[in-house]
Amino acid sequence: TGLSIEGLLTQSGLSVSMPKPVQLRCRASPATQIYFKCNGEWVNQNDHVTRESLDQMTGLVVREVEVSVSRTQVEELFGLEDYWCQCVAWSSAGTTKSTRAYVRIAYLRKNFEQEPLGREVRLEQEVLLQCRPPEGMPAAEVDWLKNEDVIDPSQDSNFLITIDHDLIIKQARLLDTANYTCVARNVVARRRSSTATLIVYVSGGWSSWTEWSECNARCGRGWQRRTRSCTNPAPLNGGAFCEGPPVQRVTCTTLCPVDGGWTEWAKWSACGTECTHWRSRECQAPQPLNGGKHCSGSMMESKNCTEGLCARPTMGVAVYTGLVVALLLSVILLLCVGVLAYRRRCRHLHGDITDSSSALTAAFHPGNYKPPRQDHSHPLHSSAPPDLTATAGTFRGPLFSLQQSVNDSPHKIPMTTSPLLDPLPTLKIKVYNASTLSSMELPADMCSSDGEILSLKSVGTVGSKRDYHSPSLSREPGLSTSATLGNLGGRLTIPNTGVSLLVPPGTIPQGKFYEMYLIISKLPSEGSQTVLSPVVSCGPSGMLLNRPVVLTLPHCAQLDTPTPDWTLTLKTQTHQGAWEEVLTVGEESLSSPCYLQLEEECCHVLMEQLGTYGLVGQSCPPQPACKRLQLALFAPRAPCLSLDYSLRIYCIQDTPHALKEVLDLERSLGGVLLEDPKPLFFKDSYHNLRLSIHDIPHTHWRSKLLAKYQEIPFYHIWSGSQRPLYCTFSLERSSLAVSQLACKICVRQVEGEGQIFQLHTDIQEVITDGTLPPHSPLPSGGSCLPSSQVGPYAFRLPSAIRQKICNSLDAPSARGCDWRLLARSLGFDRYLNYFATKPSPTGVLLDLWEACHQGDADLVSLATALEEMGKSEVLVVMTTDGDC
Repeated sequence: TGLSIEGLLTQSGLSVSMPKPVQLRCRASPATQIYFKCNGEWVNQNDHVTRESLDQMTGLVVREVEVSVSRTQVEELFGLEDYWCQCVAWSSAGTTKSTRAYVRIAYLRKNFEQEPLGREVRLEQEVLLQCRPPEGMPAAEVDWLKNEDVIDPSQDSNFLITIDHDLIIKQARLLDTANYTCVARNVVARRRSSTATLIVYVSGGWSSWTEWSECNARCGRGWQRRTRSCTNPAPLNGGAFCEGPPVQRVTCTTLCPVDGGWTEWAKWSACGTECTHWRSRECQAPQPLNGGKHCSGSMMESKNCTEGLCARPTMGVAVYTGLVVALLLSVILLLCVGVLAYRRRCRHLHGDITDSSSALTAAFHPGNYKPPRQDHSHPLHSSAPPDLTATAGTFRGPLFSLQQSVNDSPHKIPMTTSPLLDPLPTLKIKVYNASTLSSMELPADMCSSDGEILSLKSVGTVGSKRDYHSPSLSREPGLSTSATLGNLGGRLTIPNTGVSLLVPPGTIPQGKFYEMYLIISKLPSEGSQTVLSPVVSCGPSGMLLNRPVVLTLPHCAQLDTPTPDWTLTLKTQTHQGAWEEVLTVGEESLSSPCYLQLEEECCHVLMEQLGTYGLVGQSCPPQPACKRLQLALFAPRAPCLSLDYSLRIYCIQDTPHALKEVLDLERSLGGVLLEDPKPLFFKDSYHNLRLSIHDIPHTHWRSKLLAKYQEIPFYHIWSGSQRPLYCTFSLERSSLAVSQLACKICVRQVEGEGQIFQLHTDIQEVITDGTLPPHSPLPSGGSCLPSSQVGPYAFRLPSAIRQKICNSLDAPSARGCDWRLLARSLGFDRYLNYFATKPSPTGVLLDLWEACHQGDADLVSLATALEEMGKSEVLVVMTTDGDC
């Protein structure tokens, strides 16, 4: 036998909606009786409706019983258990029960828990529209409407509806600008949310400039103009208009046209055989210039010269006279031609014969040829003989006459025995002595080598009686520097990195000398912290310091927000290799061993213990912090001889050291920087960095990348401890004749800010510089500065003025006009107790001022602060003894 119960719903239970009751049906075969039991009680027999039928397949009688359950019956039930019913069937074979059918009251509330909100988004941006339907029984099903049409993700893959009923538009298109509505429905009712209007806008882009117009002045000074339009693309739906002028004007000068004029008529010619004479004139008074009109009229004039009385000679005499003259001229011409031919032949037969060997030796000196010394030549330095070195090489190309000039060195130039058709060598001749440094050809890395030479020159010779410390260091070129410093102090700088160490006078004990160094390394990030500065080791560690030194580190934290969104921490590395927190900015105490002065692009650390330091940070709720990044676009060096062409985009921290590292890397790979690096603000929002390429001219180029975009994971960028991160777009041109490439590369953080590279380049155009474009300056901090400065030359403030300022401000003043007021005037007053613990607080403040103004250290800012304090006596000293 089989037994089943049927209703409006099955597994999840039956729902009762007002006022219609629920019909429960139970079928059994074969069965003699069927009764319903609801909530443990038998249903009255009169409430059963029984029907019988014959099963055509088995021939058995099928009994069907039906009962009704009203909303009132369900509401009258007390207890935690839902209303349930069950049917029981009897037959000669025995008794059987059906499964329980639960009956619940169906409803759907009116208010949505969360309704979608309208917004404006950029083209191709990812969009999230959230919807939480009202509470209901059974749970409501959700549909999304776009302009009252149901959205079907299977028909449009750009749409995605999540399990939480949110609508995601993967890449916003212009056609996605519409009104979106969330619709919830169940068996009871259908609810609509408020309409959310989505606007997809397009920010405008400039078209190419038109050609310059003609000068508007026909004569004299005028204007030329060219225009461009904001149509590439045109701004749509409230997108930003193009920045910059649509019209450019330049001055122009047009030469004024000069109309021509006739000169005076010349005299009449002699009367001719035709009884006429003539005269002429020229269009030279003045000559027509700059498009001026030509003279009107005829250049020649003729008339009868005998007034009709001309007697013409007879025809026979004229003919004979002409023949005689022609014959004489022919004889003279033949004689001249014969004489010239004879003279040329004699010169050819009796000319001098030159030996080819002597001709070669006259035009080319062999490699070991030593020309005679000139009487008037002078040595480069009279104090010491020059140390000349020459790169040996071979010669190619046509024969050249190597004539020795007055300034040529009389020394030998060694040559190889290669053929004469080898390339000319590049001679590098450097001259060094104890007091001067000159170079006829500088190497590419002279920035760093100059600093090392200056370091050696400034240090001088250490006497035998001095205490000299020189540890052995292994340092990477370009990321380290060193110098020997003593009691006079100095400054160490790693060129092009923004990293420096200021050692004030008196820091090192009298009579001692240390080889101090700076080395840049890497710091691993921990948890949600991000590395914001290069990690710098300064040493030697453990050396005795009489006063604090100032370590300057560039950082990439964005600090110009109105509310603090960073928690910044200075970390140091122990001898065991572990990293420890030194201090947290804003939480200093008397036990803090350092003081950190924070600026927008760098920080200055006052410390009395040398070691390894780095700046890290993390977001300070509720606002997410933001890092400054730089985007650098590189391509292979021209000319490109392959069909393949790649574009590399680096994402690096906005510090001079990070940019220098990438420039050095691309220089070794043969890369060229196509545009100046672009800034990008990267938020702590856990969104990745997305890179995509657009507007490729598909007639000549194609992209090898199958995906629409590439992404760099958020953590790789936010940690700050990775090597330079980059993405590569591999392109292929149709033929080697294609040299022009124009495309657009978009780089943006998902749900964040972005940048666009408008690329227009000729891949065959040779750029002379290895990495920077021709119009680009060196990066920040990229000037060729010495890597070390020793003694008083390292400081802007003379020691005498410095001492008088300290004597005037160190002592406490009843009016408060002491070092504390100087600290407030200079902006160094975040934690004054640090300076109060020093023997000379003013001296430490002046050391910090020197470090903060190493690039533009004029005395005006310091003099202004002293003037506001009313320290006129100090100003008099600065004016008399200083440079202010």
